[in-house]
Amino acid sequence: MNGDHVSVADSDNMKSPLLPVVHNDEPLERNTVGQHLQTIFTPNNCYIALGPLLCAVVCLCARLGGDDTTRARNMLGVLVWIFEWWLTEAVPMPITSMSPLFLFPLFGITAADDVASSYMDDVIALVLGSFILALAVEHYNIHRRLALNITMVFCVEPLNAPLLLLGICATTAFVSMWMHNVAATVMMMPVATGILQRLPSSSEMVHPAVGKFCKAVVLGVIYSATIGGMSTLTGTGVNLILVGMWKSYFPEGNPISFSQWFFFGFPLALCIFLVLWGILCVLYCPKGSGKALSPYLHKSHLRRELEMLGPMSFAEKMVLSVFGGLVLLWMTRNITQDIPGWGSIFHGRAGDGTVSVMMATLLFIIPNKIKKGEKLMDWNKCKKLPWNIVLLLGAGFAIADGVRSSGLAEVLSKGLVFLETAPYWAIAPTVCLIAATITEFTSNNATTTLLVPLLIEIAKTMRVHPLLLMVPGAIGAQFAFLLPTGTPSNVVGFTTGHIEIKDMIKTGLPLKIAGTAFLSVLMPTLVPYPYIAWQGLTFLEQKDEFSSMG
Repeated sequence: MNGDHVSVADSDNMKSPLLPVVHNDEPLERNTVGQHLQTIFTPNNCYIALGPLLCAVVCLCARLGGDDTTRARNMLGVLVWIFEWWLTEAVPMPITSMSPLFLFPLFGITAADDVASSYMDDVIALVLGSFILALAVEHYNIHRRLALNITMVFCVEPLNAPLLLLGICATTAFVSMWMHNVAATVMMMPVATGILQRLPSSSEMVHPAVGKFCKAVVLGVIYSATIGGMSTLTGTGVNLILVGMWKSYFPEGNPISFSQWFFFGFPLALCIFLVLWGILCVLYCPKGSGKALSPYLHKSHLRRELEMLGPMSFAEKMVLSVFGGLVLLWMTRNITQDIPGWGSIFHGRAGDGTVSVMMATLLFIIPNKIKKGEKLMDWNKCKKLPWNIVLLLGAGFAIADGVRSSGLAEVLSKGLVFLETAPYWAIAPTVCLIAATITEFTSNNATTTLLVPLLIEIAKTMRVHPLLLMVPGAIGAQFAFLLPTGTPSNVVGFTTGHIEIKDMIKTGLPLKIAGTAFLSVLMPTLVPYPYIAWQGLTFLEQKDEFSSMG
């Protein structure tokens, strides 16, 4: 009571009320307006407004030449808008990827039904089925078991540092062949850093080979994931965008099958991978590295982690069986012209996406024998599906169709007119280097989406097979080896703290040059020399030639 009385008395003696009264409204008004302005004019909001502003400037001021270029000009404006949002990430990437669904109809570029159809086709089905299988592999820790088993094979005694590095890189490349590069990097980096955690920190007085080996492992993982993804259609979104654009632009020609791409992509990736391993060994695995690392790394460490996983369960075996069956079906759907494969039974109606979804469906039917009534997969486990990648692929296909139908590709291709005078042997390396330069500053998918339609138009003018330009452009877009921002895989490695930008440049520059050289040599395995040029034929007359190609 006494305390309450004192409190009230003190409050009565106060000259100011409990809530302060502001006698001068002008400063408060100015502060409030300032706060509102600070809230509105944030960097992110400015980036959001910059997209439609640039679009308006292009639509009103751009002069593309020609008689009727309204649709092409509108398409260019929309393209600038979308890419500005992609680059600045002012709006979440998946939402930006859906913007063609309303921008294209509003600007008179494509009908709503046509643009919506780009977001679901056989290529998208292929991605969805592959991601569900990848989630099953991740859920049952199969990737970790696989990584430890393969690495143990290369961890010999006495320790051989280059051989151990080969095991880690080869495992990453293999995993990346069957799932997205970023997912493969995220899965393998903890395995790699788990091995490196057994090494002493750089602050301690240790042999210099220890720090160099750490750099080699991190660089090996991020670059092996990129290289492995080149081998298969499912390894990276760039390959899927390329296949989707080929199917969209040349429906008369046979679609590029999983097996056909594999017979081209795997030798290419293998050659680049061996160069990567050689560069890392020369730069970061000097003589005596094995002796310096042997006190910290030996088979017992890996064996202990493997024992912690326990024996393979029924669920793991079934997931591996389904995964192996899917790869077998992919490889045998369309083998060669003389051996058509099982796809001929269905007269070409079944695609790689067909079997991808079919095999993924089996995961929701086969029991896992862990809990009664529980299947290998359920929809709750699929909530981690990377819909952002699916939407990005759909946006890529929609943009490619819009660039083609609006006539913008024909207009922009004039900027690369110098390629028309290039000799055939110089086309692939030139296009590859252009794409490899652009991709260091933009995403791989964005580079492919923008560049490939232009290359198709140039192929028309040059009267050469379109794949001769399309493939180097798409492969070159994956050579993001110099900067951390080139691809999310590089960011994953850079955040470990083991590598610096100079390490990436020192390793990535010769790797990029070697990749360009190998691509130029191996291009004829996908596009034979007799089909490189058709003298005396118009582009439309070449449709029969496309149909005879794979």
